[in-house]
Amino acid sequence: MKRKADMPADGKKPVKKRSKNSLTDGEAKARFRKGLFDKPVLEQYTADYASATPYKHSVISGLVDDGLLRKVRSEVKANVSFTPKETDIYKIHQSGDLANLDGLDDDALAKLPSLLTLRDALYSKTFRDYVSHITGCGPLSGRKTDMAINVYTPNCYLLCHDDVIGSRKVSYILYLTDPDTPWQADWGGALRLFPVTDRAGKDGEVAKTPQPDPVKVIPPAWNQLSFFAVQPGESFHDVEEVYQAASKKELEKNGGRIRMAISGWFHIPQIGEEGWVEGAEEKAARNSGLMQLQGNPDQHDRPQARPVPVERSGSSESSQESDDATLDADDLDFLLKYIAPTYLTPDTIENVAEHFEEEFSITLPDILHPKFAEKVRKYVEAQEAKPLPKNSEKIEKGAWKVARPPHKHRYLYLQPGDAGSEDSPLKELVEVLLPSRQFRLWLEMATRSVVESHDILARRFRRGKDYTLATGHEGKSRLEVNIGITPTEGWGDDAEDDDEEDEDDNSSEASSEASTIHNGAGKTANGKPKANGDSAKAKANGKAVDKAVDKDVEESEVGGHEVYMAGDDDSNEDAAIYKSSADDDNILFFQAASWNKMTIVLRDSGTLRFVKYVSASAKGDRWDVSGTFETEEQDDEPDDEENGNGAGVGVLDETEEEFNGFSSSEDSDSD
Repeated sequence: MKRKADMPADGKKPVKKRSKNSLTDGEAKARFRKGLFDKPVLEQYTADYASATPYKHSVISGLVDDGLLRKVRSEVKANVSFTPKETDIYKIHQSGDLANLDGLDDDALAKLPSLLTLRDALYSKTFRDYVSHITGCGPLSGRKTDMAINVYTPNCYLLCHDDVIGSRKVSYILYLTDPDTPWQADWGGALRLFPVTDRAGKDGEVAKTPQPDPVKVIPPAWNQLSFFAVQPGESFHDVEEVYQAASKKELEKNGGRIRMAISGWFHIPQIGEEGWVEGAEEKAARNSGLMQLQGNPDQHDRPQARPVPVERSGSSESSQESDDATLDADDLDFLLKYIAPTYLTPDTIENVAEHFEEEFSITLPDILHPKFAEKVRKYVEAQEAKPLPKNSEKIEKGAWKVARPPHKHRYLYLQPGDAGSEDSPLKELVEVLLPSRQFRLWLEMATRSVVESHDILARRFRRGKDYTLATGHEGKSRLEVNIGITPTEGWGDDAEDDDEEDEDDNSSEASSEASTIHNGAGKTANGKPKANGDSAKAKANGKAVDKAVDKDVEESEVGGHEVYMAGDDDSNEDAAIYKSSADDDNILFFQAASWNKMTIVLRDSGTLRFVKYVSASAKGDRWDVSGTFETEEQDDEPDDEENGNGAGVGVLDETEEEFNGFSSSEDSDSD
């Protein structure tokens, strides 16, 4: 996706694009700090780059003439518009594409003379050759410029990725943080580099896999340039979250903690440029794709699926025809230890089934039996009170393991059989309830499906660390069950809980049983998340940088919500493109981190799923138990056009009311 520059909405005709200024060697050097191009300085940077770990990179302090860069910062703050952008992998405020500055009209360009001067200097032959010498990457294009201004305010971040796409050769960041209020390392916002390990697979092929913890931390600093050659499967990095201040007063003292930077790439030479090789760009793209697949890296992912096939007691192939198709008294006695009685009555199960058959997703609050739920709460709260090691290797000396690689996901997890010998209510959920025949029967009745296998996992998403990035599912439809056991508040689901309590207080006993059934907590009637859940889809305008700070402070969102989305046809994108969907309708299901809620989703092939990064501002960690239940193919498939655009999770039509048992409810506010 190609970014477009912010253009004045004044109805004027497009201005003919100007050619970029070609600077002489002297003109270019005058825009950088004195002495930068001296041979001993260049050779020292080159040597430091070659020996840098975990992969080759360079940090140059005081890159640009200080006076020029101060003018650039002033112009940006006064005249550049920023758009908040947020997806599964980042949350930022971004300008338009600075490569297209030449396309602005005279009035607009007159407001950004210093920015244009800097752009031309960075892509001048003099500086391109300087970067090429340090990195040893060969010639770089002066025609293909690719840069934007990114602003990270408190709670903003960019998760792990390697920048590999297209013709990119070198990635760089030039910081425009407040020159008079030095950035402090404990504010966050650092560029962090991840080590990569070569692992031999079952077939003998070697795959490069990034480790879950970064080992190099480079805090922002005024007029500092960080850069590295883009390397497939190796140049993994992220941008640490910019942390909230303890108070608004402290934030003001810190200058708003505005991490402003010019980010961009140098590309391989284009046709007609020195160093251009016919077919080189296409070859680089092919090689990048091949590098990502070499050694079958997925076999090194953690956790690996452990599906357990269902053992039927009847002779029929389908459980609906076998002798274990219903719950007997012993089954109910077992389930009553864990499941709230409301959900075990025939009427409620039938209501759940009817709703699920219509919507393909459902949320069941207060799913656990009150006594068992209290045991779970006390256990989780006790675990959170214990400090965790920061290092993944130390964590894995205990029962919990760390999900990896970080460009796909990172969280703590427990699988059945790995929870150790110590009994706990979490272990009961993972090893007793969800894998049980009784729960499988209940699930089959509640979803009118036939379960073939199950795969259970307990997960803990640590604040300030963990997430899953959007991944697809290939194959037939399957049931995905999640029980939220996050005891803390402030996740965006609290207001809805209050509404549920008010409804229960005013309802009759008969209707209260049915009113516990909901379609996707946290989702509006047209399938979109509430404003307090995922602000990525709100298209706020922000001109002055400081205005973005106030918004982030007042509406601090902590993430942790789980989202199902329609698949994106454009797979040739990566995190650093910073694309943001303008179409909210691709959100199929949304659930904030919650306490004692079960969600059941029928997920079709191609549907994306992710858990949003949990901010360090959260009051606690996000806890859940997640299960995948493979099902038999159904004879009657959902209609693609009417139900979820081909995804099992359905998007409600705006005219539909949110299902709320026998009582109706008003549509909640949309984004």
